[in-house]
Amino acid sequence: MTSNPIDRITKIIDPGDALGEVLFGLIMALTLTVGSRLVFEEEGLDVHELIVATIGCNVAWGIIDAVLFVLGTTFYKSRRLRLFRQIKAAGNESEALTVLANEFPIKEAPFSAKAADTDALYRSLLTLTRRADPVKVSLSEGDLSAAIAVFLLVSATAIPAVLPFFLLEEAHLALRVSNLFLIMLLFVSGYAWAKFSGGRPLQAGMTMTCLGLLLVAIAIALGG
Repeated sequence: MTSNPIDRITKIIDPGDALGEVLFGLIMALTLTVGSRLVFEEEGLDVHELIVATIGCNVAWGIIDAVLFVLGTTFYKSRRLRLFRQIKAAGNESEALTVLANEFPIKEAPFSAKAADTDALYRSLLTLTRRADPVKVSLSEGDLSAAIAVFLLVSATAIPAVLPFFLLEEAHLALRVSNLFLIMLLFVSGYAWAKFSGGRPLQAGMTMTCLGLLLVAIAIALGG
């Protein structure tokens, strides 16, 4: 049975990260399209310039986000290797367990664990770590696939922003439709976010829409 595109993406990259990248791309595109109405109100709307700017901006930020993802992944793996070495170098079991507790604090988890269970977890991790061998920190094929997914997610959000300009002859009508598409996608992103996280889809959709529009307003006000 063939999986849908969303299932494929969430197998490559964490759903929360994926939706975050989509949200970022939508805000970027919406900032440009909404801001263009203010900038070109007196001079007239240059459709070609707006299309190039929207696609170029999202592609550029897609590249930047993908590079930052690779750097973040490398940092995360290097930190885990450092943790492994700290545990190996610990003078005694108590010190090693403290290192693990500081790195994986159960108190921040969304549940209340019993002290005996927490201690058992850390001791299991300690046993696993002491029996394991270090490996060279390197990017896997999955990491590179995730970076490509980040690039595509941010870049692809430019498509609904520019598509109306190819389908409609009247530039200002196309701009309004573009803005409407992007606002609707903000709602869809929030709705999908709640589906993955177990929240309330309608409430999350409305919240994401309002939050996205607020961020766009802030970006425009600050000259973004």
